[in-house]
Amino acid sequence: MTTDYTLLRGDALTRLSELPSGTVDCVVCDPPYNSGGRTTQERVGRSAKEKYTTAGSKKQLPDFPGENKDQRSYGFWLSQLLAEAYRLTVDGGTACVFTDWRQLPTTTDALQAGGWTWRGIVPWHKPAARPQKGRFTQNAEFVVWGSRGAMDGDRHPVYLKGLLEGSQPSGSKRMHITQKPIGVMRDLVQICPPGGTVLDFTAGSGSTGVAALLEGRSFLGIELTDHYADIAEQRLAEAQLAAEEAARAPA
Repeated sequence: MTTDYTLLRGDALTRLSELPSGTVDCVVCDPPYNSGGRTTQERVGRSAKEKYTTAGSKKQLPDFPGENKDQRSYGFWLSQLLAEAYRLTVDGGTACVFTDWRQLPTTTDALQAGGWTWRGIVPWHKPAARPQKGRFTQNAEFVVWGSRGAMDGDRHPVYLKGLLEGSQPSGSKRMHITQKPIGVMRDLVQICPPGGTVLDFTAGSGSTGVAALLEGRSFLGIELTDHYADIAEQRLAEAQLAAEEAARAPA
């Protein structure tokens, strides 16, 4: 069976530098936010698991590295990654980068420092977010997006949502601490032309790749943590089979 995905393991900066220029059409990534604290010590002194999961939760999800950078090192690191991703992307291609409210300014700076033309911010509304007494509910994250130079609307004449909506998977469906909903990811990867290649250099449990395959795109992913790479491999293989079955189904 011919597959439409490749998952590489290792450090993203190293693996990106090994790839040829101009080989992907779109970048969709969810880098570690390095956020979630009122002070520098709270941001850099706690693991991802401590920041983003509820204490005493029945399902124990493995931790992942890269969540303890301070503000300046996070911005520098992300700028380097986005610069490499820019090199790999065709002219007119796009990049979509998840972030939260704390890191929104740093992420917009990193996108532009990487060479991209900043095009806007797409809010992601999470209906199942927990209310906070006396405060506004933090039920939104954001996708910062841009392009490699000018965009030709006729090349890919699609009209996409300006607001994403979906709750984070829970229970047995939650396989990663910061896993994104497949419905949200399927909406997002449609910025890539059909048959094009989507790159995610922080692939996690493979949600970007699953969405890309289901939407008729190819996928190139990079993941550092073996545990999550194993999960991604399984999910990608299942999504590939589902996409092939859908293609064979009568119209």
